[in-house]
Amino acid sequence: IRDRDVTGVQTCALPIFCVQVFFIRSGKVVGREHFILYDVEHLERSEVLSSFIKQFYLGTAYVPKEMFVEEEFEDMEVVSKWLSEKRGSKVITRIPKRGEKSKLMEMVRTNALNTLNQYGEANKRKSKEREESLEELAELLDLEHIPYRIEAFDISNIQGVEPVGSMVVFENGQQKKSEYRRFKIRTVQGPNDYASMKEIIQRRFKRGLEEKKLMKENAIEVKGFSSFPDLIMIDGGKGQVNIAEKVMFELGLDVPVCGLVKDDYHNTRGIIYDNNEIELPKDSSTFRFITRIQDEAHRFAISYHRSLRSKKMFKSDLDNIKGIGEVRKKALL
Repeated sequence: IRDRDVTGVQTCALPIFCVQVFFIRSGKVVGREHFILYDVEHLERSEVLSSFIKQFYLGTAYVPKEMFVEEEFEDMEVVSKWLSEKRGSKVITRIPKRGEKSKLMEMVRTNALNTLNQYGEANKRKSKEREESLEELAELLDLEHIPYRIEAFDISNIQGVEPVGSMVVFENGQQKKSEYRRFKIRTVQGPNDYASMKEIIQRRFKRGLEEKKLMKENAIEVKGFSSFPDLIMIDGGKGQVNIAEKVMFELGLDVPVCGLVKDDYHNTRGIIYDNNEIELPKDSSTFRFITRIQDEAHRFAISYHRSLRSKKMFKSDLDNIKGIGEVRKKALL
């Protein structure tokens, strides 16, 4: 009895795909794995299958003698030849049509559908919790609208060395990492979080206003800072919030600003808004949501700060001497 892998694909209206693989060795199912694929709604099922097989077997050490797939895909012959070369002997790719093999394929597809349904239910619960968190946040802060887009800012430095700022973006309660931004502080010397926060807020929104002007004058779309938030979150207390509010006023922008304050153990404690601190129950979805935002802003800032410090560790006074390159520097050191 040959070793074989059986691969099935299912999709739903989200739109996402679930790829299910059964691993059969000596005629017995010894394992199975499922993979949830996002951002593939523009692909046909056969294209998803082809792309998955290439990526999956590129990273696996063992290729079985036989592969079962649910339908033919465009470069199936080429993929089979590549798998044969990787295995070192011929790999047969089949599309089971009848009998026990067809039932096995149907079982794999059913399993993929069940997994997708379970994922869909979990996703709906998470989506509902995000909506409730945003609605509660809007109510707590007495906002006119639910804050669909939230931008959170944080500063990271050690005694003023290599100060940096971060901006993370949440849209509809979810991270939008493609719009995260980081700032190397240019105008502030020494450990001054207030001045550093002022600089990055000014730079972010001045750039945004410039892009909006450019878009209006030239009727073109400029991506970067042109999307403005419904709510700004600052990692800090009243001082940082007042700084940010002053910048927004000077720029003629009306975007609400709140602060995320921490306790003596550096854990999220509550929200500063309109110079008042609002405490939230620790078990509430809104508390978990703002904690997640604060942690993400801090993580993004500190990761940039660490990368700059790491680069600086490899510098020396020799870098400032004309005529000394990397090779000579290493030799002298």
